[in-house]
Amino acid sequence: MSDASQPLPDARRREPPAGSPFKRVLLKISGEALMGQAGYGIDMEVCNRIAEEVAAASKQGFELCLVIGGGNIFRGLSGAASGMERASADYMGMLATVMNALAMSNAIEKLGAETRVQSAIPMMTVCEPYIRRRAMRHLEKGRIVIFAAGTGNPFFTTDTAAALRAAEMGCNALFKGTQVDGVYSADPKKDPNAERHDRLTYHEVLARDLGVMDASAVSLMRENKIPIVVFSIQTRGGLADVLSGRGVCTIIRD
Repeated sequence: MSDASQPLPDARRREPPAGSPFKRVLLKISGEALMGQAGYGIDMEVCNRIAEEVAAASKQGFELCLVIGGGNIFRGLSGAASGMERASADYMGMLATVMNALAMSNAIEKLGAETRVQSAIPMMTVCEPYIRRRAMRHLEKGRIVIFAAGTGNPFFTTDTAAALRAAEMGCNALFKGTQVDGVYSADPKKDPNAERHDRLTYHEVLARDLGVMDASAVSLMRENKIPIVVFSIQTRGGLADVLSGRGVCTIIRD
């Protein structure tokens, strides 16, 4: 694969905001991030807040695509652990990501930004099928593309789906919005002495099993030279700060 940092030739490409190191970004959000303080489902107040930040970034000229997990509704691994056949459980998890994608799309479009939901599992009555070239054109036209249903295959996480789509779209970075402001040596909610890292290499993340993303996702980003930027999606204005290059985050690259 080619280096994803090389821009695609297109006379209509918008220029990124001055001073930003990014142009086209894939934002990965966990399904749990949409739950807010609830124990299940979608907290629309949280969904709307994230949508505001995504829409604002798009209006500034950034090309954005999203992958949202489905753990707030159904998680395939949990279903399999409860005795369900793994492939069926994973397909159910993929359907949960479609529900989250549609909710986010609706919230963003209420703010005046255009979106397109593309599903790896064709379901023409509710969204577009995933077609790479069509997704590229949507991004170039300033639309926010939300990729749903993972890779369309069981046994792959939404982390891997996000890494795959970031590579396919030629993104400058994969942003992972989490509950904390970067990567720590341990869970900072459980260990007050956990050390926060500003920068890490792909090798360090894999060798130390830091759990930022699954190993296949990190390896795919290393192969395509796409940095992973981990930041807090819970912090208001966090996305804008990191896109501008001044936010608190952990950057993973060689």
